[in-house]
Amino acid sequence: MSEHYFSNSPQSQSRPFHFQTTINQVDLTFHTDDGVFSKKQIDYGTRVLLGQFVMPSVSGDVLDVGCGYGPIGIAVAKQFPEHHIDMVDVNERAVQLAKHNASENQVSQTDVFVNDRLDNLSNNHYAAVITNPPFRAGKSVVLSIIENSYKCLKRQGELWLVVQKKQGAPSLKTKMEEVFRHVEVVKRDKGYYVLKSIKID
Repeated sequence: MSEHYFSNSPQSQSRPFHFQTTINQVDLTFHTDDGVFSKKQIDYGTRVLLGQFVMPSVSGDVLDVGCGYGPIGIAVAKQFPEHHIDMVDVNERAVQLAKHNASENQVSQTDVFVNDRLDNLSNNHYAAVITNPPFRAGKSVVLSIIENSYKCLKRQGELWLVVQKKQGAPSLKTKMEEVFRHVEVVKRDKGYYVLKSIKID
């Protein structure tokens, strides 16, 4: 059975790679490796999500769920330097890469740590949760991220999520509406949907 990027401790041989890219007009460098998602470039869904993300009006930290080697959390930290960014992933190799990339890109207001499905995180703490979820880990994992995001968010905090139509965008939209009683399709782009829910109470 092949190893996936959502493995806790990837056993694949390390084959480091790095590339430079521009996200929201900011030049960034990323170090990646085998056993992590989208090793050689920022995937299109992540770019669509970052192109739409707006910081909520409520104050507070931001949580990047399934951070991989860090493109979302690091790009948000660069764009909003006054906000602290927590970045979590189940993949230990990805977490180490994200820590390295935060340092490489001179982002100091981040913490990166291993976490699965937002277990044991503080309730009512974050202003925003932003994620390109690990769909290959299974639908139950993605649904639990939506449910636990609600618990993590402050009142008026926002969940931002990107999903392809073929990955089940309609069903995830329904789930977000069920949990938050509010969902907005912020953007559709080449089969990708950027969805946003606000924690009303």
